[in-house]
Amino acid sequence: ASILVLGRDVSSFLRVISMATAASSSRVAAAAEQDDKKDPARPLAIPHPYAHPAASDVDEAAQTATGWRSTQYLRRRRRCLLCCCGCCVATAVIVGILVLALSLTVFKVKDPRLTMNGVSLAALRAGPGAGLADPVAANATLTADVSIENPNIASFRFSPSATEVYLAGRTVSVAYVPGGRVGAHGSARMNVTVDILADRLSQAVNATGLLLGQAYNLTTHTEMGGTVKVLGIYKKDLEIRMNCSITVEVGGFAGVLVSGAPAGVHTNGVACVAHVS
Repeated sequence: ASILVLGRDVSSFLRVISMATAASSSRVAAAAEQDDKKDPARPLAIPHPYAHPAASDVDEAAQTATGWRSTQYLRRRRRCLLCCCGCCVATAVIVGILVLALSLTVFKVKDPRLTMNGVSLAALRAGPGAGLADPVAANATLTADVSIENPNIASFRFSPSATEVYLAGRTVSVAYVPGGRVGAHGSARMNVTVDILADRLSQAVNATGLLLGQAYNLTTHTEMGGTVKVLGIYKKDLEIRMNCSITVEVGGFAGVLVSGAPAGVHTNGVACVAHVS
């Protein structure tokens, strides 16, 4: 009987404890519910920045990666542009140096040379004049040996020109030289025949000169225009002016009759000055 009484007491004690525990749990739940109602936006736990990064951090990281890639692209593009510009500038400089070197050496147009090799008196005819003013009538034919030398790598084409002959400051003849062509690094030689006007020559010839011989100081002036075209691209117009002083000695009739007297016709000297522009 005492054991039964003890068991009932233990059961009653356990019921009391369970009821107290249930009441305590109810009070805790009610207090938590009241706290949730007071602050509903409060999170249950604060996220760790490394375990759960915020959205702003993710966007910032994405922007940083995008900016880095853009910077790398711009650097590569700038490097390519610099390389292209450098190549273009180097090519232009090399081409300019080559053109300058060729223009100063191979393609440089040199001045052609016009030379009077000699003048000969082909014929001299004299006789009595028409009156006291012109006691002697004379006529002469000169032959001039002229050469043109072209030192260029292209041909030189020259147009027809005129040569004026002066005696004692007066024009005694005009000779016309036909146009032609001189090949590259070549030369051309021509004989120009000059017929001296009889009325002009008679004023410089006298009876003493016909008898004993006489020296005639002639001067000539020649103008010649031409063109040099290199490779059909570079063209240069040239104008040659040449002035010559010629001394022609003509032996008189005494050369035929008296031994030792000058006879025949010969050129004593030719001096020429040419200018090319």
